[in-house]
Amino acid sequence: MNEKYRKGIGVFLINTDNKLWVGQRLDHKNEYWQMPQGGIDDKESPEEAMKRELMEETGLGENYKILGTSSSWFRYQLPSNLVNVIWGGKYKGQEQLWFACKFYGSDVEVNLNRFSKPEFFKWRWINPSDSVNLAVPFKKELYSLVLDEFSKFLV
Repeated sequence: MNEKYRKGIGVFLINTDNKLWVGQRLDHKNEYWQMPQGGIDDKESPEEAMKRELMEETGLGENYKILGTSSSWFRYQLPSNLVNVIWGGKYKGQEQLWFACKFYGSDVEVNLNRFSKPEFFKWRWINPSDSVNLAVPFKKELYSLVLDEFSKFLV
């Protein structure tokens, strides 16, 4: 792996109606929506990171099943004006292993304020095909790859 990319995970979380979970970030309020994703901590496996990030970002710790992982690590690169802002300039982007998960619970289980530092202020279920258009521009290609990879789970 290229050291200039932060290791991370992403979660393609669909419900029983094959709708995709997306949220709007609290720290960078804008019109963009994103799937749960984040870094892998030291001595943490990708699956452990996925479970932790899903819990931190959505409040969900149960009633979901991992359907599969991406066949490779996907990358996104930060725009040059954000490289020194995000992660203190240490990385130029993130290299992520993605997990497809199916949520079998109820919407009331989603709790964006479960922890003291929530990452999202709003969430919703969308048609997965809409995720690319709703994503921040520098993640559109990444989301397209994720959608292609996991379309087999949308049956």
